[in-house]
Amino acid sequence: MTKNDTIVALATPSGAGAIAVIRLSGKDAITIADSCFQSVSKSKTLSNQKTHTIHLGHIVDDTRYIDEVLVSVFKNPNSYTGEHVVEISCHGSHYIQQQIIQLFLRHGCRMADAGEFTLRAFLNGKLDLSQAEAVADLISSDNEASHQIAMQQMRGGFSSEIAKLREELLNFASLIELELDFAEEDVEFADRTQFRELIERITFVLKRLIDSFAVGNVIKNGIPVAIVGEPNVGKSTLLNSLLNEERAIVSEIAGTTRDTIEDEISIGGMGFRFIDTAGIRDTQDVVESIGIKKTFEKIEQAQVVIYLFDAGQFEVQGSKFQVELEKIKNKYPLKPLLVIANKIDTVDDSELAELQKAIPNVQLLSAKSGFGVEQLTNSLLNLVNTGALRNNETIITNTRHYDALLKAFEEIQKVKHGLDSGLPSDLMAIDIREALYHFGLITGSVTNDELLGNIFANFCIGK
Repeated sequence: MTKNDTIVALATPSGAGAIAVIRLSGKDAITIADSCFQSVSKSKTLSNQKTHTIHLGHIVDDTRYIDEVLVSVFKNPNSYTGEHVVEISCHGSHYIQQQIIQLFLRHGCRMADAGEFTLRAFLNGKLDLSQAEAVADLISSDNEASHQIAMQQMRGGFSSEIAKLREELLNFASLIELELDFAEEDVEFADRTQFRELIERITFVLKRLIDSFAVGNVIKNGIPVAIVGEPNVGKSTLLNSLLNEERAIVSEIAGTTRDTIEDEISIGGMGFRFIDTAGIRDTQDVVESIGIKKTFEKIEQAQVVIYLFDAGQFEVQGSKFQVELEKIKNKYPLKPLLVIANKIDTVDDSELAELQKAIPNVQLLSAKSGFGVEQLTNSLLNLVNTGALRNNETIITNTRHYDALLKAFEEIQKVKHGLDSGLPSDLMAIDIREALYHFGLITGSVTNDELLGNIFANFCIGK
């Protein structure tokens, strides 16, 4: 994994734009850039310039001027990768981008692999592994909550907490290993009372981090919300109202939606993924039946369920709506359920009062006019446990970290059991080593080529 060649890649999105940035990194990055750069004064060389400086000039292929550019110089070790880094800000023409990259390739650069700049930053000690992974999360964050979590992880909040615990555990592990050298003397170098306190503290922190994954995972991927109900109660109209666009087909004909339609929006900084489902009813239509089957699959996957019914039909079909509602409650008792009476603009006040009396906590809505939509979005936010986010606590969003924490927790429980049962030091040392190994996998103290390959393969080229 230690590559000493110089890499190049486009660091901005491909395609035409006002400005594009081309990034080079490696021991020859400044020398190669120098060979293709002519400053406006025609006497300046990049190699002689101070780090973190910007220079105006042209990229030149022999005597052919390709573009007027700004060149930023970052000398090792004070750069993102820890190597010499040069960034070329050129005009955003696709032709210009390719001409400059091809010129650098001819002068000794190699095209960067996905995530190779960040991989080099990790290998050169500029970031630990969890911080490197946070870079990808930051790039893909599309709402305030996921951005906040990625920034916290990039700043090292999570990894520093894990590293501190690992260091303390390592100190005790060293003392216990030392006891093995004096097994015949039957001495104890590790204070068992202090060690037990450390194990209790590690157990508490691991539990908190593991539990946070339930929140972190939905924040990162968006909270799935299934909109369900009878046909033609306004589910598609509600989806369009939430998204503020005509995303789903709306028709007075029952059974218009025959497949699920999904889209995501940000509400109060949280990502919600709304799923408009086929109306639930008995039908002989084969295609519609498949759609209804998918509806129940989506309810299974959803974190929150919105049950929608037609307020104008409640007087005649109220008992039917309540039966369907009870079915959903009984089948999915642990899922938060919001009961919404839609089309309230079609009923009078006395009918609304009767409806509210029959179904406590029902919310009133007119998806067509937008009345009640704000109350619905507030209710959705109240269902999400954002306390840890508001308190700036560490939240786990990465499945790899979650798996490593679970395994470390399992090993720590074995160590705790060993302490309580007076297990010999040599057997306890095995479990401690395993716990240290799983801690190390999170921060990158323990790595292998396969692990790094899997992580950085998901990065974009140029980062």
